[in-house]
Amino acid sequence: MNQKLLQRLKPESVEVEIIRVEESEETAIEDSELDEMWSYVGKKSNPRWLWHAIDRRSGAVLAYVFGRRKDKIFLQLRKLLDPFRIKHYCTDGWGAYERHLPAKCHEVGKQKTQRIERKYLRLRTRIKRLARKTICFSKTEEMHDLVIGLFINRYEFGLPV
Repeated sequence: MNQKLLQRLKPESVEVEIIRVEESEETAIEDSELDEMWSYVGKKSNPRWLWHAIDRRSGAVLAYVFGRRKDKIFLQLRKLLDPFRIKHYCTDGWGAYERHLPAKCHEVGKQKTQRIERKYLRLRTRIKRLARKTICFSKTEEMHDLVIGLFINRYEFGLPV
């Protein structure tokens, strides 16, 4: 990539438009899939996780956050999902989901998270720094989050970047 472009592109210079969802019964999401994807910054001992949620019916990304694989990062994602009033969550067996999602509307199992896993495959194919065996990797957390976030904003939300 062109070094001049990288020098001009700083995380604080990227503008993000926040779109609010109207609070109505029609906007409630019936089923959603939540999952997290591992990558690293600099070296494998510095892991970085992409947490995100999709609508099971449409496959649309609802929200995403970056961070460690900790409960407080999941709670950030959960806060972003509140306006969607999700009725049912499908996740893998990670403990943060079981600790913070009501048991009556939470289903654990890999068979219900296949669509979100397919999205991870697309991300790993198109963004080489996410591939598990590669010489391409991010050197800073800011650049890592920025590259992946711009990709998601462009191809999932249709926002110009």
